[in-house]
Amino acid sequence: MSKRNAGITDWEIELIVNICEMTQEEEARLESIEELLRSESIRQEILPIVERVRAELARKNEALMTWEPIPLNVFGGALPAEIQSAWVFVLRAGVDTGPERHPNSHQRMMTFDGSGDMRTRDASQWRSNVLVSNSDAPLEQRWISIPRNVWHRPVVGPDADWTVVSFHTVPAEELIEEKPDDSSKAGTKQTTYLSKK
Repeated sequence: MSKRNAGITDWEIELIVNICEMTQEEEARLESIEELLRSESIRQEILPIVERVRAELARKNEALMTWEPIPLNVFGGALPAEIQSAWVFVLRAGVDTGPERHPNSHQRMMTFDGSGDMRTRDASQWRSNVLVSNSDAPLEQRWISIPRNVWHRPVVGPDADWTVVSFHTVPAEELIEEKPDDSSKAGTKQTTYLSKK
């Protein structure tokens, strides 16, 4: 049966490969990024950003999450070539931030502290992807790889905020967040993350 006849789109095939059964190539890519994140010198550069983003969330009582780009020079040119921006996000405990997708970027995300459920949507339903910060956990329990245009929604448990490091394939100023919007003719609304700061 062809993909077309089965009603499966190209992005759904990519989603099945990259999330449900991560390819060896993608695993190797994520492991190389994680090795950088474990470097003490890089962690010392990222920790002040994490603290700033946490402090911003604490100040903004109405915010579901806060974020800040990580300058790419922190990684000393060692990131895979397709990575064009890196970010710290802190998501508030007990929230579901709602569905979103990135029409112009493949997202790779690792739990830095805490835990959460990065749910992804296939053709018919939401799939749970619980991610933890335990370095002894399998790769697929620490990382998620979300292809371009795939709907996802972070859901955070009630006990603690969830801190993640996210890598995208477009520069920080170009990263688009698309969310459902019933008032729009297209049914969605697009904004860039940096314009929301």
